[in-house]
Amino acid sequence: MERMKEQQVWHKNGFLAMAIQVLLLFVGAVVLSNSDDGVQVLGIIVFVMGLLLSGGYVVIQPNESRVFTFVGKYIGELREEGFHFVNPFSQRTKISLRVRNFHTDRIKVNDADGNPIEVAAVIVWRVKNPTQSTFHVDDYKKFADIQSETALRSLASHFPYDAPQEGLSLRGNPTEIMNTFEKELHERLEIAGIEVIEARISHLAYAPEIAQVMLRRQQASAVIAARRQIVEGAMGMVETVLAKLERQGFELDDEKKAAMVNNLLVALVSEGNVSPVINTGTLYQ
Repeated sequence: MERMKEQQVWHKNGFLAMAIQVLLLFVGAVVLSNSDDGVQVLGIIVFVMGLLLSGGYVVIQPNESRVFTFVGKYIGELREEGFHFVNPFSQRTKISLRVRNFHTDRIKVNDADGNPIEVAAVIVWRVKNPTQSTFHVDDYKKFADIQSETALRSLASHFPYDAPQEGLSLRGNPTEIMNTFEKELHERLEIAGIEVIEARISHLAYAPEIAQVMLRRQQASAVIAARRQIVEGAMGMVETVLAKLERQGFELDDEKKAAMVNNLLVALVSEGNVSPVINTGTLYQ
């Protein structure tokens, strides 16, 4: 699609135009009071011209714009705030440039692993190009809503909810996911002259039908990770103890080392309190 180029519409100071209009109306009324028919025709023309100027006034508020067309042709836009005079026969479309929030509904979609999840997002946006918002799409507000939901569905289906191994996931990498979401929204909404300021996931959860099962899986994964960390730490402590004993001159054969490692690991890894056992015999009995 060929994109329309922005241009500023022809405009003049509204107060100056109002003064000219008052002057035309006054001159027309004075001329009409003349009894000469030819002069009265001129007065009518001047008076009608003054009346026609009434349709050319427009007030632009801060963060607001107008898009103008004349006999079906785009003639420009106006963003400069204040009181202005434009072509009185032009048609005008009001476009707000203020920042807006849009909160999507919670939608159900399958993530990259095929698990059904519920997701919702908040999008902060504003109109950057009023000309494109007016002529490139039928309804830019509705267009933004639909494209935001479509982009959210696409995002959720391309990433897993949770990645146990290295890789991006919806839950584990919120910053990277947000940047990806913003980029996709920008590509979708650029044609409508819309700028995406921020896009963030506001709700993320497994679908109710699998929520309990996935919760147990998450708990199991957390327990396994915690056990692995405990064992790795205990092994490091055992290695430190054995190395320190050897530096101090204690000579231990393989069987003694195995017994010490076993006892230390039991004491360090066990969840409950360890009960000491006193050996009244030799180390080997």
